[in-house]
Amino acid sequence: MLSMPHASTPPSCATTLKPEVLRKDFPILSQSALGDRLVYLDNAATTHKPEQVIERMSQFYRQEYGTVRRGVYGLSVGATARYDEARQTVAQFLNAPEANHVVFTKGTTEAINLVARCYGGKFVQPGDEILITAMEHHANLVPWQQLCFEKSATLRILPLAEDGTLTLDTLPELLNERTKLVAVTHVSNALGTVNPVEEIIRQAHAWDIPVLVDGAQSAPHMAVDVQRLDCDFYCFSGHKLYGPTGVGVLYAKPRWQEAMNPYQYGGDMVDKVRFEQTTFADIPHKFEAGTPPIAEVIGLAEAIRYISALGLEAIAAHEHQLLQVATERMSALPGLRIIGAAPQKAALISFLMGDAHPLDIGTILDHEGIAIRTGHHCAQPVMQRYGVTATARVSFGVYNTLEDVDRFILALQKVQKLFQ
Repeated sequence: MLSMPHASTPPSCATTLKPEVLRKDFPILSQSALGDRLVYLDNAATTHKPEQVIERMSQFYRQEYGTVRRGVYGLSVGATARYDEARQTVAQFLNAPEANHVVFTKGTTEAINLVARCYGGKFVQPGDEILITAMEHHANLVPWQQLCFEKSATLRILPLAEDGTLTLDTLPELLNERTKLVAVTHVSNALGTVNPVEEIIRQAHAWDIPVLVDGAQSAPHMAVDVQRLDCDFYCFSGHKLYGPTGVGVLYAKPRWQEAMNPYQYGGDMVDKVRFEQTTFADIPHKFEAGTPPIAEVIGLAEAIRYISALGLEAIAAHEHQLLQVATERMSALPGLRIIGAAPQKAALISFLMGDAHPLDIGTILDHEGIAIRTGHHCAQPVMQRYGVTATARVSFGVYNTLEDVDRFILALQKVQKLFQ
């Protein structure tokens, strides 16, 4: 029989978060999986939703629904007020100076594409360069790649070291007067590496180069202060932050919002429309064409209130504890290889196990009631860097417990036994 001692809490990782209690806030986690409670460890892909978010969106649809900025009747006025309050909630969450720095999008992917179209389409010329890193998610790679194809520009890559960190000493060689934008992930979704974005921004700004930060993997797990970072663009998705799908955020400095042209046209993003000419609405509305995802925006604001009440520092400490314990236990398993060993990591571990294909690992764990991710994680260049086609990935959230880690390790021992 496979067994292991219960994971102990490292003294340096003490946390006030009570995940056993928090689990009760998430209805989906109450279901059983093969006779035992579900262990969900795919939080880097998407997170589950607390009752507070589900109920808030349901209440809006049941009692408060109306379109925004298009009516003088009570439901429309009320919906507009709540929508505007949500924008203010997001601004406070990011410590943005003003609410109009916040553009609502469908998610991180659309936010990056918006900048590629609206900034890149206007400011990138033939012979210019876009700098990204070797660890980017496809969403922060392909838009810039395609822009460079269209503009006869060059895509430059900041290399990745063996331990999963960026080779920051090569950055000065890659920045020059032709560099029109730097796009970098705050936290790698495939390796868990927390990048030194402040230093990258500092060096880029020395050349007056704007910087976009992909915050899809950072906003749910750590406090983000866009003023301290001084980034020009920052984006994240609602569904990775315990909120709904179909909504995300682009923070953009007014300097760039004012300079960029819209890339979608229609209702609500215009000022005056004539057959001869159209003028556009003030920022941020000129980037929000059509009826917005009103209920989703309100749900996102509720999710932000939920995690803000828990405290981002407490969330980070709790998840770091799980990362340390899981890393220690996994490292003790013969034949297990962790991909990415950066000194600064988020609560995410990519790994391989001997001859077991990641798909086999995921399938076996699923039969143990444990959900993890397998595949290339929309980061195929990262896989190529390490000479693999795929990895298994475990990622933690606020509702994960030390018991979850115990069950995960027991399941990995079963994988080992099957492939001996």
